Amino acid sequence: MFSAFIRGRASLVPRPASTLGRRPAPLAAFAWGIALCAALAGLPPAHAAGYPSRAITIVVTFPPGGGTDLLARKLGERLARRIGQPVTVENRPGASGNVGARYVAESAPDGYTLLMVNSSFAINPGVFRSLPFSPKDDFAAVINVAYVPSVIAVPAASPVRDLAGWLDGGGEAHGSPGASGRSAASGGAGASGGPAAQDGAAGAKGAAAAKTADMAPPYGSCGNGTPQHLAGEMLARAAHRKLLHVPYGGCGPALNDVVAGQVGAAIVTASSAAPFIKAGRLRALAVTSPQRSPQLPDVPTVAEQGHPGYQLDQWHGLLARAGTPADVLDFLYRELAAIVAEPAMQQELRALGFNPASDGPAAFDGIIRADIDRFAALSRDIGLQVD
Repeated sequence: MFSAFIRGRASLVPRPASTLGRRPAPLAAFAWGIALCAALAGLPPAHAAGYPSRAITIVVTFPPGGGTDLLARKLGERLARRIGQPVTVENRPGASGNVGARYVAESAPDGYTLLMVNSSFAINPGVFRSLPFSPKDDFAAVINVAYVPSVIAVPAASPVRDLAGWLDGGGEAHGSPGASGRSAASGGAGASGGPAAQDGAAGAKGAAAAKTADMAPPYGSCGNGTPQHLAGEMLARAAHRKLLHVPYGGCGPALNDVVAGQVGAAIVTASSAAPFIKAGRLRALAVTSPQRSPQLPDVPTVAEQGHPGYQLDQWHGLLARAGTPADVLDFLYRELAAIVAEPAMQQELRALGFNPASDGPAAFDGIIRADIDRFAALSRDIGLQVD
């Protein structure tokens, strides 16, 4: 079969007239071989063992309309055009992403059912007492396609000018934690995928505690167990400083209250805060990523401001079922990496607040495993657990 394949593709390269009808001289044969290799290199790669021969499904663990869902749809649309097969996006939200993850963990390891995840996938193992799947053993990493940093921001009227000033309590009196508690109580499911079902009660308790906390600057987050919550806890440990967490039912409510001055600071996604920062309604103190955000190039990182090694970048990527053939994983990675590298796609991702990436299976697997371990340790330290 392979020889037939070579013969079929070789026909695309005309042999030199001098070699027709007789055995080619060594130099002519060598030149013809070079031309054949060049032609083969210019052709699209053959699919892995006939894959894909039918539709591919991308399972998203969050409801339609969010950033992770939008990213999956953009990837799916372009992937379908490249491979000539339908790619559908199926939303299976619930239990902070565990419902959709379980579905893929129980699917066939054939590359036809993929899972779109973000950093919450690595947080959940340390938060939930038990999971119906193993995040480390039941999945195979395909590609990490984008990062989204978070930003620490204060109201425009706050006297705080930098991260050190906030950590020292410079804006402690600004804002009303009581109002924050009421907003948290009215919130819905966490936008970043964390276990925010109990955020209303937690927000009310946080509001009451804020009234008596001794010099503990309060900060709103997108909910209990979200990357933004853990970013605050990591900062408290890096700075050896007590911070008061006020959880909201999503990044939107937290953002609304910090813009209105109802809470002294908030840690939210940089993409959601950027319009308010650029409009002068918020002041950004720091981004949580290891490098500055292209959206906010003038805002220093936490690490730059005296906390080397600090970083929490929320990643977004695709997983397959463990046991999926290596050539299928490689095919998917190459196609998706090519999509992310398209200039138009890069522009669209950056406009939405994503920093494009193309970490391959081995690198992405290492990122996930390292984050599972560090988030589990942090969750134990702060007593964050859901039955």
